[in-house]
Amino acid sequence: MRLAMWQKLQKLDKVKNISMLHQFVKGKVYVFIDAENVFYSQQTLGWKLSYEKLMSYFKKECGGDIKCFVYSGRDENNTKQSKFLDMLEINGYIVRTKVIKKIKNHEGGYHWKNNLDIELAFEMDDTKDKYDTAVLISGDSDFATPIDRIKKMRKRIIVMSTRGHISKELLERAKYIDLRKLKAEISQ
Repeated sequence: MRLAMWQKLQKLDKVKNISMLHQFVKGKVYVFIDAENVFYSQQTLGWKLSYEKLMSYFKKECGGDIKCFVYSGRDENNTKQSKFLDMLEINGYIVRTKVIKKIKNHEGGYHWKNNLDIELAFEMDDTKDKYDTAVLISGDSDFATPIDRIKKMRKRIIVMSTRGHISKELLERAKYIDLRKLKAEISQ
């Protein structure tokens, strides 16, 4: 008896999660995706996000009044990454990139600097008159201030990320949706 009841609850929960986003959005929706944060979240999740399925999910949940922006560092010598960025554009994403910097460290080696948080934050704020709901796919606390500015304009804010990659500052400011709950809809 308990097992059957638990299974029914699981099925209801799956149905609820599929349409999860729809109940929180209103009007025109802009999605802002921090590709670097998504890359590291995938390692924690143990599965890869399908950007094709993610776009389909957004269109289904938000209707046709949607724009999706992806912010990614770009290595000019990486053909695999160039194909990935091309795939994003083919699937309707607006891609924002800047060249990755190679910085020499104290040990004589190099590390790569790949961060477009400021560009994403500015675009979220600069375009706030064009949308009613903003969806941020990142968990980075750097976005707390832009979220505060956008909320002052009475805009809805939804943050999508996963445990281990979501800051308390964002949890305190926005509706949070854990990507794990959308695995069936958006994973490869």
